[in-house]
Amino acid sequence: MASAIYQLGEQVLISAFNRSPIVLSHGLGVRVWDTDGKPYLDFLGGFAVNTLGHCHPRVVKAVAEQADKLIHSSNLFYNEPSVRLAQLLTEHGAGDRIFFCPSGAEAVEAALKLARKYAYRQGERQKTRFVTALRSYHGRTFGALAASGKPEMQEGFGPLPEGFRYIPYNDLDALERAMDSSVCAVILEPVQGEAGAHVGSREFLRGARELCDRHGALLIFDEIQTGMGRTGAFFAYEHVGVKPDILTLAKGLSGGMPNAALAATDRVASAFRPGDHGATFGANPVVCAAGIATVETIVENDLLRHVREVGDYLIDRLRYLQTVRPNIADVRGRGLLIAVELSTDNKPVARLAAERGLLVAAGVGNTLRLLPPFIITKQDVDEALSILDSALRDALVTA
Repeated sequence: MASAIYQLGEQVLISAFNRSPIVLSHGLGVRVWDTDGKPYLDFLGGFAVNTLGHCHPRVVKAVAEQADKLIHSSNLFYNEPSVRLAQLLTEHGAGDRIFFCPSGAEAVEAALKLARKYAYRQGERQKTRFVTALRSYHGRTFGALAASGKPEMQEGFGPLPEGFRYIPYNDLDALERAMDSSVCAVILEPVQGEAGAHVGSREFLRGARELCDRHGALLIFDEIQTGMGRTGAFFAYEHVGVKPDILTLAKGLSGGMPNAALAATDRVASAFRPGDHGATFGANPVVCAAGIATVETIVENDLLRHVREVGDYLIDRLRYLQTVRPNIADVRGRGLLIAVELSTDNKPVARLAAERGLLVAAGVGNTLRLLPPFIITKQDVDEALSILDSALRDALVTA
């Protein structure tokens, strides 16, 4: 059955992904099963989406109950789940006001538009430029792609929107040189996830806040991957005590359902007026109900503390593994956003791990990205690293 589905997918789907021949059937908790019944320990988590693991009962219940009442309406009307979820996000530090949309790239597009519109409303129409970081990843729509400091991703899609300057990440001097009166906003990831879990230093992120204040620019934090507890705090900015003017969220927001949000301070949010932006599927009541269940579960089960504890354990175990496996060059990350940089090709390691029942992502360069759900235990970590150890050993032998 798996082979037939894979072959059909190769015929009818656009080849925009390097898909594995694994065909997944169902999941529960930290595990998924393929159509042949083989189980996998999932340390990929849908690229940091499955915050509570697969089919968490509280999320499933919320989705089912809301789908039985109202699946979709329109943003011409309020619906209770979206208002309640927005309230929860503001209470936990996302910002003062929330705009929901279906995907992270759309949240970034909204953030870029809001920053420019804010400068326009302030009468500073020369402020149209953005400063962003090399290696950053903000999405694949035109504006988000232009904001991403990855020339290899931009190739063939030009001309992209103008007005973006790129600086090395964690280089405060370079950021200071890039700032002038034409900059409307600086957009940064507090941890560069897709680039391989590069953590923003306290000096860099605090310096970015100070430079934005000095030059009258806004600070945008892209927390699409880091937000909702992935780093052990609801938002990664909390680790350094630097609050942005605009925040973007997605991935783990609704426990596996497609949801994203733009958050902003009252002052900045007021720049958007009716007709300035929209999202047909934004504030969908079903995905927002899933978001409420996700946030409440994180809070009531003290999962932020658990993410810190099990994340530290995972990083410590990986660093021990580094001492016995010469193909591990570095281990980086915060909470349960972790990268293992290899000195050899990462793809054979990811493939061998999958064959032995562990799903990890072969990231940029030679990194392996580990983004497990918040509910993993130390026993799950031990099982995963036993598989990863054997994959690293055998990949080195066959290299």
